[in-house]
Amino acid sequence: MNKIYLIFLILGTFLVSSCGYNDMVTKSEMVQKQWGNLQSAYQRRLDLIPNLVETVKGEAKFEQSTLTEVVNARAKATSITIDPSKSSPEQLMAYQESQGQLSQALGKLLSISENYPTLQTNASFKSLKVEIEGTENRIQTERNKYNEAVNEYNSFIKQIPQSFFAGQFGFTPKPYFEAEKAASQAPKVQF
Repeated sequence: MNKIYLIFLILGTFLVSSCGYNDMVTKSEMVQKQWGNLQSAYQRRLDLIPNLVETVKGEAKFEQSTLTEVVNARAKATSITIDPSKSSPEQLMAYQESQGQLSQALGKLLSISENYPTLQTNASFKSLKVEIEGTENRIQTERNKYNEAVNEYNSFIKQIPQSFFAGQFGFTPKPYFEAEKAASQAPKVQF
């Protein structure tokens, strides 16, 4: 009887180790790490916005609605939080929409500022503009890295033999960041 238990113990150990549980945990943690990196990039942008708004306020007198739009978009973007271990495609879409609205508001603010020559020569504005451009590039890089981590994780849990065990251990596919619907249209540049 002890030999049967020993055989089942060895077989069970083999099945659990061959199902890739540890690899699933590692890949899931990588997705969460990349989500944290992406959140950090978004936070950097949110931290820069008050400085940009105050700089523009001090140098330019233009539509109050533009500043209000930026402030409101920032508030909306900070009100949505996602737990990457329990994220759904709908949650990610809502998060992306709020971040997209913030990107649009910042773009409008930067483009309107071009009509104000004193603002363009302001060193602090130039510095903030460079910081925002760099931050947007960081965000894009982190989105790509997040999607790569999600791809690796999702592919792994769907492969045999992991696919037999992933659901039983609570490993489900993670959603990707996707382009906004408006991104398929070329932006119009008007002077």
